[in-house]
Amino acid sequence: MEEGTYKSPGHCEGTDRDYDALQWDTREDCEVRQILDRVADKWSLLVIALLDRHTLRFTELRRKIDGISQRMLTVTLRQLERDGLVERTVYPVVPPRVEYALTPLGATLHDTIQALVTWTEGHQNEIAAARAAYDAREAAEARARPQEHTRV
Repeated sequence: MEEGTYKSPGHCEGTDRDYDALQWDTREDCEVRQILDRVADKWSLLVIALLDRHTLRFTELRRKIDGISQRMLTVTLRQLERDGLVERTVYPVVPPRVEYALTPLGATLHDTIQALVTWTEGHQNEIAAARAAYDAREAAEARARPQEHTRV
């Protein structure tokens, strides 16, 4: 069994109704929550985006994903394969050649990810401005607080 998964997730209340985040079952063993945790993970998002219309080898993926470790890429690919989003093809050559591609199910998820990326690109300036305003407020509040002195 993969790390972070459960043997018997059962039915999650509220996931079959019209969309309302307050209806979601937020229990850790909820299968919908587990799937969302997997596909919304930053490494999974990048792998799915890179595999759109491309078949890539492990080393190509690792080279293209800045900051991912070999172990984390291995874990991510295995989890995506287990969920039916990525397919792994091993060629019987020496040295072994392994390629990864999106399954048809994974390709449908890519469309959703692309919508999220498009939204992010369209709102990045607003988000940067909100962050700057928040940081300025936090800095002003920190300066206004009395300094605590510790006795040695």
